[in-house]
Amino acid sequence: MGARYLHSPPAVNLICEESTFVRSTSCCLHSCLCLRCKTSNLKPCRTLVFNMPSRRFNRRVAALPDVDDFFWEKDPTPILDTIDAPIHLKNLSSKELKQLAGEVRSEISFIMSRKCQPCNTGHSVVELAIAIHYVFNAPMDKILWDAGQHTYAHKILTGRRSLFHTIKQRKGLSGFTSRFESEYDPFGAGHGCNSLSAGLGMAVARDLGGRKNRIVTVISNWTTMAGQVYEAMGHAGFLDSNMVVILNDSRHTLLPKADSQSKMSINALSSALSKVQSSKGFRKFREAAKGLSKWFGKGMHEFAAKIDEYARGMIGPHGATLFEELGLYYIGPIDGNNIDDLICVLKEVSTLDSTGPVLVHVITENEKDSGGEFNSEITLDEEGPPDSSQDILKFLENGLSRTYNDCFVESLIAEAENDKRIVVVHGGMGIDRSIQLFQSRFPDRFFDLGIAEQHAVTFSAGLACGGLKPFCIIPSTFLQRAYDQIVEDVDMQKIPVRFAITSAGLVGSEGPTNSGPFDITFMSCLPNMIVMSPSNEDELIDMVATAAMVEDRPICFRYPKGAIVGTSGTLAYGNPLEIGKGEILAEGKEIAFLGYGEVVQRCLIARSLLFNFGIQATVANARFCKPLDIDLIRMLCQQHDFLITVEEGTVGGFGSHVSQFISLDGLLDGKIKWRPIVLPDRYIEHASLTEQLDMAGLTAHHIAATALTLLGRHRDALLLMK
Repeated sequence: MGARYLHSPPAVNLICEESTFVRSTSCCLHSCLCLRCKTSNLKPCRTLVFNMPSRRFNRRVAALPDVDDFFWEKDPTPILDTIDAPIHLKNLSSKELKQLAGEVRSEISFIMSRKCQPCNTGHSVVELAIAIHYVFNAPMDKILWDAGQHTYAHKILTGRRSLFHTIKQRKGLSGFTSRFESEYDPFGAGHGCNSLSAGLGMAVARDLGGRKNRIVTVISNWTTMAGQVYEAMGHAGFLDSNMVVILNDSRHTLLPKADSQSKMSINALSSALSKVQSSKGFRKFREAAKGLSKWFGKGMHEFAAKIDEYARGMIGPHGATLFEELGLYYIGPIDGNNIDDLICVLKEVSTLDSTGPVLVHVITENEKDSGGEFNSEITLDEEGPPDSSQDILKFLENGLSRTYNDCFVESLIAEAENDKRIVVVHGGMGIDRSIQLFQSRFPDRFFDLGIAEQHAVTFSAGLACGGLKPFCIIPSTFLQRAYDQIVEDVDMQKIPVRFAITSAGLVGSEGPTNSGPFDITFMSCLPNMIVMSPSNEDELIDMVATAAMVEDRPICFRYPKGAIVGTSGTLAYGNPLEIGKGEILAEGKEIAFLGYGEVVQRCLIARSLLFNFGIQATVANARFCKPLDIDLIRMLCQQHDFLITVEEGTVGGFGSHVSQFISLDGLLDGKIKWRPIVLPDRYIEHASLTEQLDMAGLTAHHIAATALTLLGRHRDALLLMK
């Protein structure tokens, strides 16, 4: 059974010592204005009182300050102010480069703090980005990155500093590299693991074209969980094309046991050995030794190769020989936050010609010098709110609104407590904090596989074959990578894997890279898949119970990234839904909205808007895209003149299934006229979610205007959209 909240919690407000209602109005939440006594009480953050208990926190805040009203002090950046392009780095001294690293880190902190967004990962690669641009000559040399946050310093150094404050905003900078944004971004990054493959393709194109530019790809230890990285490494070793692969190792892992082991150390010896390995003289000596061993015959050459591999395995870190076996010359480990060592090694690597692919292993620290950084998670106890103003600001932003993920995980925990066969497999980059609640409650029944989504799907199928009930939780955008496994390993074999598709539809500032518009289409075309989507958190809880009940075929449900619609209260249990049955939410005449998923709420708002024009519309909640509720659809077509299907998905999804049915059923031969409202046939760029919905034509006003247009009331439709 799933969990449901039935009663709304009481209103919550900050209170001062003399009164009951306050709001934050000034810098760092230190100044509070009491709305009852109208007096200003300058109190330290820790003296603020919170008056609402919750299961996780003893007290909760329900007043969100306006971040734009805060006074922010920015540190001076004299050297960064002189950098408009990477070429301006060339004449800086070592001391100036180190100062520049601090200024870039300060710039990133200043901008991201105002946006209340984390930037630990962006901090960790500042020295690496500076060293790369100091040694190589972009944009002639191609520099490719795997992850979005790794590119923050890169963007600032490549002429985009003045626009960095617009990052992830509408018509602003992308949160990832983008070929449409700058000539310094030769390839788009987002999902990780693609830079090595793309870089190898550019290297081969360079060689065939007779050019001499260099190719540099930066990958992270997170992206090395994806098989594409090793496919590209193997191919690069086979082709022996010149390219530089930099492994940015933050020494983080998904495996708790690995985290508890000793970390790879960086010392003077490892630094010296890395410099020797990268030197031109050593490489030439090694190549000469190889040639000499070949002169003595195949047996001697193989014996010498084994000695070389054994020796390099002895002096290198654990696992370094893996890259050698794939055909990449390994150098490292190197301190990724030491500019002098980075520049020394990269200079040597950049001068190597006709020696094949090289992998430079750098160790970076996420927490290095991150003074203004937000903690990734804030925990409150009975002693009161967090001490720092930044922690309070982060808590206010993330702690006030319950999300669909929160409801999903709590209902899944309730199900798992009653059914020991339920396990969770998580895939995709990053993990929501609410999902970590399940992990902490059932550590032996939780498997986080990172961006190894293909393995996650087939692993889930194996769990199901073993008698367990796997819930495979993968964001919509990352599920795309595992589609072959969904078809061949799950749907074709009717294996009951339960797919929880998170971050479905538009996702706001993350833009098209992390949006999920396609899952309705590619999941609903599978013959054995049950496809459903909740209109609110109550139905999400019911769908968790429904998925747990189904044991004869695969089933999936999608839900958006944002906040819930608005129930919440006493914990109860979800009820399994009847498969393939929708419901009428509001009855009207003449025109009917048939919504699928969270857009049903916008259909209800559109109905209210139409009521002001004297129109009463019917609103129906489909719940299921496959199988369709054909009885509901027949009734809507027979009792109305117009049917409008609404979904936050692409062409080929829910509306297409409805049109297929009403065409074959002969309903379109009668009086009914059908119109679909779907996402437009283009990628919706990063912006706020409200702006994205407006750009896509999926707001309640757009839905109501479509109905008015169908009814021939074009003037009213124009007035509504003003």
